[in-house]
Amino acid sequence: MGAGGKTTLMFAIAKELAEAGESVLTTTTTKIYVPSPVQSPRVIVSPGSEGVLEQARALLPSGLQMTAACGHVGGGEKLAGFPPEVVDEIWRSALFRWIAVEADGAAGRSLKAPAPHEPVIPTSSGWIIAVVGLDVVGMPLDERWVFRPQFYARITGLPRGRPVTADSITAALLHEDGIMRGSPAAARRYVYLNKADDSQRLESGRRLAAALSATAKGKLRGVLIGAARSAVPVVESV
Repeated sequence: MGAGGKTTLMFAIAKELAEAGESVLTTTTTKIYVPSPVQSPRVIVSPGSEGVLEQARALLPSGLQMTAACGHVGGGEKLAGFPPEVVDEIWRSALFRWIAVEADGAAGRSLKAPAPHEPVIPTSSGWIIAVVGLDVVGMPLDERWVFRPQFYARITGLPRGRPVTADSITAALLHEDGIMRGSPAAARRYVYLNKADDSQRLESGRRLAAALSATAKGKLRGVLIGAARSAVPVVESV
């Protein structure tokens, strides 16, 4: 959930799991672009869990990684996600060792705060990863950089138009109405600070990771810093 590279990170995780011999399904409860064959070798489109599971059982012997969605939208360019209950049904089948779900949308921005209906998290989720793009640090709190800036301003206290600070990002991540709102109580929560692809952003990531670690007080299992599009998506962890 969050912004700034969720889809790229999801497919990178799925690829690594599949290469390790784990069966993994990638899906969404919102919308994602149709993956390339490199991102996901197989795509299943079915309105419900029964159709997904039937097709997946036939595909699994020849491949461990696949994507599922309930239909196409946007002229066929995007896949429409499942209600969270359908993802829970697929998980209960025990067909997949892992299910990676993109549970939030940010319209391409590097940072967001959720509207009242967001994020859309299945109750079976055991791991929650909130994503923030480090290129937003120091940029103005407006629609160009932050999705739903009005909600971000409300939960962080940062006035619209002011530069986005590490403190405000920390608040947006940890606030009860913030980026990880609605996470199952038992889920392990992580933050991924993306786009650390130069020394300045890496240093911003380090400062933000330190602030989160000092403030989280047991709310987070860890903070990861990296660049989702690189060959090594995680360069440091706290």
